[in-house]
Amino acid sequence: MDGLSEAEIRVLHEALDDEYKAWAIYDQVIADFGEVRPFSNIREAEARHIQALLGLFARYGLAVPDNPWPGKVERYASLQAACEAGVAAEVANAELYDRLLGATRRPDILVVLRNLQAASQQRHLPAFQRCANGGAGGCGRGGGRGRGRQHS
Repeated sequence: MDGLSEAEIRVLHEALDDEYKAWAIYDQVIADFGEVRPFSNIREAEARHIQALLGLFARYGLAVPDNPWPGKVERYASLQAACEAGVAAEVANAELYDRLLGATRRPDILVVLRNLQAASQQRHLPAFQRCANGGAGGCGRGGGRGRGRQHS
């Protein structure tokens, strides 16, 4: 099980492209609306997701594509609209990872993909849902970096 199959290479490229796009969208929201939660916290998480995938690219000797998304992503008229789009994106992300997980049996790739999917569904989606629904701690400016307790 040394070299990756073409399907596995496509899986890694598709996952990286999705994470690149998410990072670029959340970065654009921050550029447009300032350092607002949950975008500031989730942008940092997306950067960690990219790094996890880049570790797999390095392990398998794959060339790393540049992020094609900055400056090419949708912009939103309001923070509310951005949060609603975040919900839809995280729902679509779960479906993407369900499909990608079926394309490999390699334990190292499966662990990374499962971790990324879990972060999306267990942390990002609920944060965007709170924001879209106007819940406490959902949206807003925050000095914190998302690692401590959230105060309502």
